[in-house]
Amino acid sequence: MEILHIGFLSVRLLDILDILIVAFLLYKIYRLLKGGAAINIFIGIIAIYVLWWLFVKILNMQLLGAILGQFMSIGVIALIIVFQQEIRRFLLVIGSNSFAGKDSFTRKLLPWNWQAPAISKPNISPIVKACTSMSKNKTGAIMVLARSSDLKFYERTGDIMDAEVSKRLLESIFFKNSPMHDGAVIIENNKIKAARCVLPVTENTDLPAHYGMRHRAALGITEQSDAISIIVSEETGNISMAVDGKMHYNISPEELEELLTKEQ
Repeated sequence: MEILHIGFLSVRLLDILDILIVAFLLYKIYRLLKGGAAINIFIGIIAIYVLWWLFVKILNMQLLGAILGQFMSIGVIALIIVFQQEIRRFLLVIGSNSFAGKDSFTRKLLPWNWQAPAISKPNISPIVKACTSMSKNKTGAIMVLARSSDLKFYERTGDIMDAEVSKRLLESIFFKNSPMHDGAVIIENNKIKAARCVLPVTENTDLPAHYGMRHRAALGITEQSDAISIIVSEETGNISMAVDGKMHYNISPEELEELLTKEQ
């Protein structure tokens, strides 16, 4: 259906929809690549494509165009190899609830329910109380709260517990002389599924220098899943929370409770 006609140019409703979808996908790709080395590689690939188009289509330089054309012919394979982590994250975003947001306009327009199997909302009270206590004592900790993403791979890197969440248990796990304090705790369906878990470290190189390995691991797991991670700094006692690859640094227990309640 044509909605606008200017000279030889006609604009259809499908054209506008096409532009909006492409803009949305480009925005999502930018969000995934922003801050890491991948954004520079992506810009380099775009630059090579522009040069190839310039040399072949405009200047008709056959030899240089042929060389760059060979590179362009294997571009898809090269993209898969170079951007394998980013592609995985992009597909994860599409397949998870975070693609449309919990209360977004896009989610309301969807005519079907595509949510993953329901996970019980965490009882945040013992988590907040444990973080408050560990913050006062400067006890380092990192906790991961599962949402719709499957974290079983990361659970298997640690010690399986399957215990009810409680303030005392969390404090005892992260006590500095405990053999299980080094690593992350994964909480799912109001149970501590595993402790001493190994998490992926973020590839974002544009981070403040004061972010330690706990903060980088907390960001890493939220980049590769829709989980929430909570960090207590051993050096400063500061409480931080990471979600969707973003860090809420040095927040109060009240702010932590508010953010956890909002993200459920």
